Amino acid sequence: MNRKKLIVWTLTSFILLGSCKKQFLDLQPYDQVPLEEAIVDENSMQTAVNGMYSSLRAVDFFGRSVPIDGDLLADNIYISPVNSNRYLPELTYTYIETYSNVQNLWAEAYNTILRANNVINSSIKGSDVADQLRGEALTIRALSYFELVKFFALPYTSDPASPGVPLVLTYDPHLKPARNTVGEVYQQIEADLKQAYSLLNQNKNSSYVSKYVAQALLARLYQAEGDWDNALASAKDVFDNGGYSLVDSSSLVAYWANPYPVTNKQETIFEVEFDAIGNNGTDNLDAFYSQDGYGDALATDDLYSKYSATDARRNLIIPGNRGGIDVWVVNKYPNTTNPNGKDNTKIIRYAEVLMILAEAYNRKSDDANARTILNLLAKRRDPQFAGYASSGQALLNDIYLERRKELAFEGQRYWDLVRLNKDVVRDNSTGNYQPFVPLTLQVSSPKRIFPIPKAELNVNPAVTQNPGY
Repeated sequence: MNRKKLIVWTLTSFILLGSCKKQFLDLQPYDQVPLEEAIVDENSMQTAVNGMYSSLRAVDFFGRSVPIDGDLLADNIYISPVNSNRYLPELTYTYIETYSNVQNLWAEAYNTILRANNVINSSIKGSDVADQLRGEALTIRALSYFELVKFFALPYTSDPASPGVPLVLTYDPHLKPARNTVGEVYQQIEADLKQAYSLLNQNKNSSYVSKYVAQALLARLYQAEGDWDNALASAKDVFDNGGYSLVDSSSLVAYWANPYPVTNKQETIFEVEFDAIGNNGTDNLDAFYSQDGYGDALATDDLYSKYSATDARRNLIIPGNRGGIDVWVVNKYPNTTNPNGKDNTKIIRYAEVLMILAEAYNRKSDDANARTILNLLAKRRDPQFAGYASSGQALLNDIYLERRKELAFEGQRYWDLVRLNKDVVRDNSTGNYQPFVPLTLQVSSPKRIFPIPKAELNVNPAVTQNPGY
């Protein structure tokens, strides 16, 4: 790839950058100059924001690992026996504190937070442009912390007082931060997104943060907390005022085949953009699914069986053959060989907001509205479907089923099981999983969350390791 790759291992350790060593918190987003010199006007502030967005593309962040792990740790995908030796620890729940994917995810998230902090704490204020850019940075910081607290800490619904991740909001070269609680991290994410919502004032294309990106992420955050009043309010704001829409069932495959950001507010609320310059598809999400790339990740038979014959989403999984075995190939990301544009990582889509809204209505005993919202999506995806008529727990189960079908291969399945404190149970009735692959991951298992990277523990005695590692 043609972008300069920045590898950062810890919050407080020294790293090698070019030929010199710098502390992580002393790194600048695009060159090695003091913050007050780096961001001096709106133009340099925009440059810093561009650097912040580019860090989302890292392979072990939203470039590949975050969306892959969200399905692989659960039951939507598996790794083919014919593989490139990637993500096998996630498949088998054998990751340890020195595992490179764990270390890189931690590092890339904090690198993104550093870049966002530089924008948030800059002295450029008081204009619509500065407000917009600061709002974008607040949203990206919140998004990055949300991923960190999901991967490295117990869910909020388990124990908000348990150790979360360190909150680093300002630059301090001597900082050795301890872990804040899960609840404190969630509070900071909420505060960032609320402030962002009040600042954001522009609507660009779907690869940029807007007011309703912040609101949609707030809805997801409240859902993870089980705060159904606020989840409903945030999701309904997007529904009522965001101006988003769903594509027709006949256009769904074409929507996913489009490698470019959208400007018409159809389906996508926010996505990470890839192109021929930055993480150009040779090592990102589409290459791991496409048989023209690594093609290691395959859809499980169990997932495929959930789609009706007339469901347009079934066309996003196609028959194939790998190693002489008939398999189901994921076709949501078909542009591995397209030299002009690569598949973007969808961060949040309108369909997810609809399902958050439906779940919130159901949780608040308003099944009539829950069914109406859920059927907006379900009947759009399958025009032959008469619609759900269930209520209570049965309707909630239908919402979970629609979430699994709709958000497959977008990295959400595992986190649904985590927030609901449910075991992972992999269906192996058709032999997708090899004998050495565990078929269950219990709620009580230490492997439900990642270990804190060993490199971080080595240099920061204030950080404690997760139990079981």
